[in-house]
Amino acid sequence: MTSHYGVLMIAFGMCLGICQVIVLPPVGAANILAVQTLAAKSHWNVMRAMLRALTDRGHTVTVFTPFLDGNRDGYTEVDVSGDLKVRVGLNVSRYLGMQTVPMFVAYMVNSTRTNCGSIFKDRRMREIFDSKSRIFDVVVAEALWLDCVSYAANVLQIPIIYVIPSPIVTHWERSYFGHFPNPAAVSNVMFWRSVPRTFADRLANTLHTVYGSWWLWREGRRHRQNKPLPSDAVDLVKPSLTFFNTHFITEPSRPLSPDTVQIGGIHLAPPEPIPRDILEFIDDAPHGVIYFTLGSVVLMSSLPENVVSVFRECFSQIPQKVLWKYEGDMKDKPKNVMTRKWFPQRDILLHPNMKLFISHGGISGVYETVDAGVPVLGISIFYDQPRNIDNLVNAGMAISIDIHSITKDKLLNAILQIVNDEKYQKKAKIASERFKDRPMSPADSVVYWTEYVLRHNGAPHLKSHALNLTWYQYFLVDVIITFLSIAFIVLFIICYLLKMVYKNYLKYAHNGKAKRE
Repeated sequence: MTSHYGVLMIAFGMCLGICQVIVLPPVGAANILAVQTLAAKSHWNVMRAMLRALTDRGHTVTVFTPFLDGNRDGYTEVDVSGDLKVRVGLNVSRYLGMQTVPMFVAYMVNSTRTNCGSIFKDRRMREIFDSKSRIFDVVVAEALWLDCVSYAANVLQIPIIYVIPSPIVTHWERSYFGHFPNPAAVSNVMFWRSVPRTFADRLANTLHTVYGSWWLWREGRRHRQNKPLPSDAVDLVKPSLTFFNTHFITEPSRPLSPDTVQIGGIHLAPPEPIPRDILEFIDDAPHGVIYFTLGSVVLMSSLPENVVSVFRECFSQIPQKVLWKYEGDMKDKPKNVMTRKWFPQRDILLHPNMKLFISHGGISGVYETVDAGVPVLGISIFYDQPRNIDNLVNAGMAISIDIHSITKDKLLNAILQIVNDEKYQKKAKIASERFKDRPMSPADSVVYWTEYVLRHNGAPHLKSHALNLTWYQYFLVDVIITFLSIAFIVLFIICYLLKMVYKNYLKYAHNGKAKRE
């Protein structure tokens, strides 16, 4: 049955590709201007995979990026590493302190606006802006927290496609797509639940969403007043389309407008051979292997010593071998632990001897472990990571531990529970099957929808009419006031009539009493 199903899916995919070639109007090789506005490697991995899909299709890409892979046919890089501060290997304490909405929003707004200003002041970007001829057909840019990147589309008078390498940022949905997420059903990106399950969850999620949206507006206004950018002086172009690094495995079912496309897992590449020393370490593990990392943004070695000691003591008491992404030398390293500054994470997770992935819950790593069908022990740090981990917990393939209250016993019990209980492995395999079951690969989706925007001159028909409404129109404030006014007038009339009837009644009663006397 499974083999027949696989053959049918392959045949369906081939037919879909053929139909695209035969039925869809041809799109010539487009010239695409790409802008990577946030210098984080995991973010770049999403953009890089998208641009690879477009150049493989025959389109020409010029990309402003701080991460260089080398030019190739149809692909030209403009190095802006001198303009943007690369966020790789930073101190973990910096991010542990950004778990509150005001601090994180302020940080992201400042970073985004600073990077927008730096890129658009770049001499090579100015040359593109000053060109009198239309060089590019569409802009593809990361717009994680602010739409200042749309300034390029304004100047060049071409459509723009946004790339969001994280789950949907609920704070700006109203600004980008016209709709405000319902906090009763849709968790804020910084909320700790995959979905609000209780009254307390709905209350907290509502406060997160409303307060975060207000704080984003407040920070944006403050920066526009104190440090204005050229983008502040124009009515910025709204995106024709937005690609999200999401999938229903990590983004529970929710309303989405037609101009949003989910491409979760687009960065997943075919596995490559694991280096020999690491492979021998994995193969020579009769009880399996555990992989532990906190991603590329933070330094593992910057964890407080008491936290590192908890992991070290715990790992020394388990039979599994451990691959620990750790910078520098480690004191009292257990014999069953191998440390490296870098591991081929994707290839390691796909090894059949993997038993557990201890992760901070970064979205790229989440897709890699879901694709591999490996259970997770989540130790989130900040931003979307608590919600990402809770999605995996909700899927039955993970356990979450708070890094602020972690102890050796808590960690050891969680590891043994996941490794020894087969239900976590089974649930991980189910999640993997659901993740892979899609009619079109993320790369094909990127190509199709980018060309759709090109075919239909920016595809304005995909945008919601809600973008044309003011905030009071969207939330029906004027309609509610009208109804309340009508109700007040009707109530006033009723009260007035009752008052008149009562006065007449008193007058009649008084006259009747006078006559009787």
